[in-house]
Amino acid sequence: MYTVLIADDEASIREGLKYIMDWASMGFSICGETANGEETLQAILQTEPNLVLLDIRMPKMYGTDIIRIARENGYRGKFIILSGYSDFAYAQTAIRYGASFYLTKPIEEAELQGAVEKVKEILIAEKNKSDNIALFKSKARESIIYEVITGMYDSEQPPGLSESELEELHLTLDIYQVVIYEKFSSDPSDPGYSFAELLKITNKGNHTFDYFKKDNNEIILLKGSFAINKFQDFLLHYEDSCPQSGSPLASLFLAYGRPVSSLEDIHLSYEEASALKNRRFFCIQGQHTLGFEELPDVQSLNHEINNGLLTEYSNRLTGYLLAFNRRMVAETLSALEDYLYEVKNDISSVKLFLTDLYLRIKEKINHTYGNPNVPFPNNAEVISHIEGCHHLYEIILYISEMTDMIMSATGNPSRDTVLDDIIYYIDHNFQKNIKLESIAPLFGYNSAYLGKIFNKHLGESFNSYVDHRRIDQSLGLLKEKNLKVYEISEQVGYKNVDYFHKKFKKYIGMSPAEYRKKLEDEGAL
Repeated sequence: MYTVLIADDEASIREGLKYIMDWASMGFSICGETANGEETLQAILQTEPNLVLLDIRMPKMYGTDIIRIARENGYRGKFIILSGYSDFAYAQTAIRYGASFYLTKPIEEAELQGAVEKVKEILIAEKNKSDNIALFKSKARESIIYEVITGMYDSEQPPGLSESELEELHLTLDIYQVVIYEKFSSDPSDPGYSFAELLKITNKGNHTFDYFKKDNNEIILLKGSFAINKFQDFLLHYEDSCPQSGSPLASLFLAYGRPVSSLEDIHLSYEEASALKNRRFFCIQGQHTLGFEELPDVQSLNHEINNGLLTEYSNRLTGYLLAFNRRMVAETLSALEDYLYEVKNDISSVKLFLTDLYLRIKEKINHTYGNPNVPFPNNAEVISHIEGCHHLYEIILYISEMTDMIMSATGNPSRDTVLDDIIYYIDHNFQKNIKLESIAPLFGYNSAYLGKIFNKHLGESFNSYVDHRRIDQSLGLLKEKNLKVYEISEQVGYKNVDYFHKKFKKYIGMSPAEYRKKLEDEGAL
C-alpha cells in the first residue's frame, strides 16, 4: 500500500480530494493532510509519503519552494500539482523541480484517477528497479566476500576494488578472523542461533562481520578489534564453564583460524578454520570449540598406523586386562588416543584400526579363559558401532567400557584401588585437556558418580583438583627465567593464557608476573 499526503489551504478541497475516488482500491492510503506550506514540508520530511497532492499557492510557503526544499533534503516521492489557470508559470517551475503532473482546479475525477494510476506505475517500476539493484549488490557483495575469505580475490587483477568500495564493504580494518560453525549434534530438531546472538552484538550494515553458507556450515568473517574481542570473551566464558544443556553453545561447534592483519591474509585464517573443522573427529568429549592453537603442523603428522602398532597395543591392553590393572588400561588407551591424534592416515583408516584392535583383544581374552562368561557384543555390532561414531573419544570410551566389562566379568578390584588409579592418572596427565566426562568412563564410572566420590574423599571438585595441580606446577616453572608466561600456561594445560591468569590469581592472589617479581625481590630467582 502506497501513502498519499493531501496539501491544500481550503478544507473543502481537502475533503473533496479524500472522497473523490476510492484510494484503497487503487493501492493508496491517506497518511495525512495539511493546510499551509510549512506544515506540508514538515509532514513530507517526517512521513515521506509516496505521493503528495500539492496546491501550488499555499500560505507561509509556495508549493514550488516546498518541492525544491524537499528534494534538497533527499525526498524522492511524487508530486501532483493542483493549481488555477493563472498559476501556470508556478506549475512550470514545479515540474522542473520534479513534479509528475499538473492538474487545474476544479479537479476532474477521471483526470485525477489517470494521474494517480500513472504515478503508481512509476512507483512500481522504480521499486522493481531498486529491488533489482539491491539484489545485484547483495549478490556482488556475497561473491566478493566469498572470494576474499577463500583466497580467490586478487586486488592486483581486474576488477580490483577501489579504496572507497572496500570501505563500503567494511574491508579496510586492521584485523580479521575467520570462524566456521555448525550444529554440534546431527539432530535436526536442535535449535539454531545466529552468530550475532551468540556474541551479543549488532551487525547493522555488516560492520562487525560477514558470512556465507557452504556445505551446511556458516563461514564467518569477523572484522575489527571490537568483534574479535567479543569473540575472545565468548571463548573465555566457555573455558570457564562448560555449556549447559539448552544453552546456545551446547548446540554448536566452532572452529576458528588465527587473527590476521591484512585483506590478503584472510584466506590463511579460513584455511586453518576449515582444517580444524575437518579434524573435529579428534575433539575430546564435550569440546565445542577448536582453535588455531590446536592445529598440528601438517609436516609433523609423521605417525602412521600399521600392523605392528596394532599387535603392540592389543598385547599391552590384553596383559593389563588379565592383571586387572585399570590404571594402565586407562594410561594405554590415553596414549593411543594421543598417538592417533598425530597420524596422517584418514579417519576411515583410524576407525578400521580401532575395530581390529578391539576384535583382537576379544579373541585373546576368549582364548585365554576358554570362552569365559563375558557378554561380548558380536563382531557385526562392534563394526557397526565404531563406524557410526563421530569422534575418536567415542570409540576410545567404547573400548574402555568393553575392557571394564571384561574385568568386571573376570574379577572385581576395590573402589579405593580404582580411586587411587584415577588420582594417579590425573597427577600424570593434568597437562592435557582432561575433563571429568572423558576420564570417568575410562575407569568404569559415570561422570556424576565420580564427581561425588571426588567431593567426598578429597574435599574438592574434580575441576578444582586439576586446577590446583596445574597451578602448583606453574609455581615451579615460574622460577625458570627463560620461560614466558604463555609457554608456562601451555605446559600446565591452559591453552588460553588469559584463562591461566584468571585461575592463577584466584588461587595465588596475584598474577603470574607479580609472583615472578615477588620471587625476584626475595632473591629466589
